[in-house]
Amino acid sequence: MTGTTVAQAIPIGISPILTRLYAPEDFGLLALFVSIISIFGSIANARYELAIMLPKKDEDAINIFALGFIITCSISLILLSLIIVFHSYFLTVLGNKEIGFWLYFVPIAVFFTGTFNILNYFNNRKKYYKDIAKATIVKSVITAVIQLSVGYLKGGVSGLISGQLVSQIFANVRLFENIKNNKILLSKVSKVKIIALAKKYKDFPKFTLLAGLANTLSVHLTNILITLLFSVSTLGFYSLVQRLLGMPSALVGGSIGQVFFQEATKEKQLTGSAKKSFNATLKKLFIVGLPSFVILYFIVEDLFAFVFGEEWRIAGKYAEILIPLLAIQFVVSPLTVINQVFLKNKNVMFWQLGLLINYMIILYISDFFKLDFFLFLKYITIFISLYYLFHLYLLHGYIREGNNE
Repeated sequence: MTGTTVAQAIPIGISPILTRLYAPEDFGLLALFVSIISIFGSIANARYELAIMLPKKDEDAINIFALGFIITCSISLILLSLIIVFHSYFLTVLGNKEIGFWLYFVPIAVFFTGTFNILNYFNNRKKYYKDIAKATIVKSVITAVIQLSVGYLKGGVSGLISGQLVSQIFANVRLFENIKNNKILLSKVSKVKIIALAKKYKDFPKFTLLAGLANTLSVHLTNILITLLFSVSTLGFYSLVQRLLGMPSALVGGSIGQVFFQEATKEKQLTGSAKKSFNATLKKLFIVGLPSFVILYFIVEDLFAFVFGEEWRIAGKYAEILIPLLAIQFVVSPLTVINQVFLKNKNVMFWQLGLLINYMIILYISDFFKLDFFLFLKYITIFISLYYLFHLYLLHGYIREGNNE
């Protein structure tokens, strides 16, 4: 958590400069590019990365790692072929020609996203928390240097997107060191074991693949549709809120969630339950998150205008509406890994599909009644917050079931 917080301080620190080097439209195009990557990146390993934590033997874990890498390579190549053949069609669907050049970089970004996922989980399994934190910091520093440098020299969306791409490479190299140096473990990778483990953990692609895709679509398909229903500038303002509030809280909460995943898995193996680690993590999330969000709610609009310029006050208004939802997501999201611990993969699928359906219904209503973006955000905050609280209730129920086994 500490490493992630330091890493997130860097982009937050340079954001007042970036908002003066780049226009809202540039941030909108970056958000559109990231949304496309995130959608395909969520299925890049067929969700086998979640299984890396589960085997007792590292030999099995490294073979699951190899399986995930093979799938990532395959999906990236297929995606490259599709973009080359249907490039013009994709531009028409997205309704934005300026993203055209950067579409060719999507397969590369998806490859590094998928690779980072499996590297992250393997390093987490081995409790290399410092190395994960260092990789996150390196990624943040490289992104900042490139975005600032290109912004001063040229400007335009190229600086924002190229920073994202290059930083992924450095982060992957940093995490790969721990695996590359373990020659004995790498020598145990075999085709037979990869196939056997693919069958053993088939529920992950069978259920959590669709669930992960639905979860990603609920956020990033929404971003894509915002450009179609509202404007790229609107997405630019909205993406700054995600960048400064949503992403840091998700990453800090995610770091807590990673540790919780490891602790809950061990507790379940020893006792058949994960009640102790669940309650302790829930308490930590409340203590860390809620006071910060309460204070932020009362100052966020003026804070955005002061720090980023009066032009960005509208982003502060968006943030004020979304803060209750962000607070609830901060508390609930890290705890959802309990689904994997108790192999509730089918439940995850239905939960995530429900989340996607909620977002799509709200978008449809907004389009049908021609609602403005402020009212759209209010609907998102109310209904998605209630949905997350219902999920917390379900998670607590899984703990009770596990404790009774």
